[in-house]
Amino acid sequence: MSTRVFARLLRHRLRAIQTPPPVPTAALSERRLATAAGAVAAEAEVHDGASLWDLTAAAREYEQYRRSIYGEITHRALLVDAVGTLVVPAQPMAQIYKTIGEKYGVSYSENEILTRYRWAYEQPWGRSRLRYVDDGRPFWQHIVSASTGCSDAKYFEELYHYYTTEKAWRLCDPDAEKVFSALRKAGVKIAVVSNFDTRLRPVLQALNCDHWFDAIAVSAEVAAEKPNPMIFLKACDFLGVKPEEAVHVGDDRRNDLWGARDAGCDAWLWGSDVCSFKEVARRIGVKV
Repeated sequence: MSTRVFARLLRHRLRAIQTPPPVPTAALSERRLATAAGAVAAEAEVHDGASLWDLTAAAREYEQYRRSIYGEITHRALLVDAVGTLVVPAQPMAQIYKTIGEKYGVSYSENEILTRYRWAYEQPWGRSRLRYVDDGRPFWQHIVSASTGCSDAKYFEELYHYYTTEKAWRLCDPDAEKVFSALRKAGVKIAVVSNFDTRLRPVLQALNCDHWFDAIAVSAEVAAEKPNPMIFLKACDFLGVKPEEAVHVGDDRRNDLWGARDAGCDAWLWGSDVCSFKEVARRIGVKV
């Protein structure tokens, strides 16, 4: 790709990120410049004459660009989102809410519970600027009550505890342990970056995967929720790397891509840019 074309795309991307989502941001203009270059290669469509620039070729060219600067291993650190990327619920949420709730008088169908859950979750949480403060109980009590119509304390405690056990969760990628081990042997540090309450560490321990990571940045502990770039900056600080040396992988465009790039990190969308941790390792430059 010519310098002129790249410059035009870079200017276009810069204009696009001058109006980020309405969240606190500590990103500096030079970080925006650096991440804009990566974003151009990762997701922009390029019109050259009558054809569109192939996005696979764009990603490959960006990898070559990173290797020209950092060497064969393109990133010193990998940041990984938890729910939706590393782990997912083992059973549908509404099914669990209904199954456990039936003995407490919950009569809503799973579809009704799911609809009410989504509505409640999307509403502004007025008690504090963070949804997950410490163990997150006030927030989750509100969600459970709004979703099921049941405010029974025993019901809430049983449900709340269930989501701390290994029965509630499963790994998204069965090769995760092998891949993370290979990355760490190659010198790549790994951290979990998650909007979660303080149950995340027990959840990872229950799944026997907490030792896969060099650090864990939980929003309830660092007092910042994605897409606030501060949580990504905290994770980089925990790992001892600069933001531009890290790549974040997550399944939410707003929380994971926009937030990470606003912090100065590279970012890939799980399920789109990458679909497995082996693919993540390959793009970083580590063979598994």
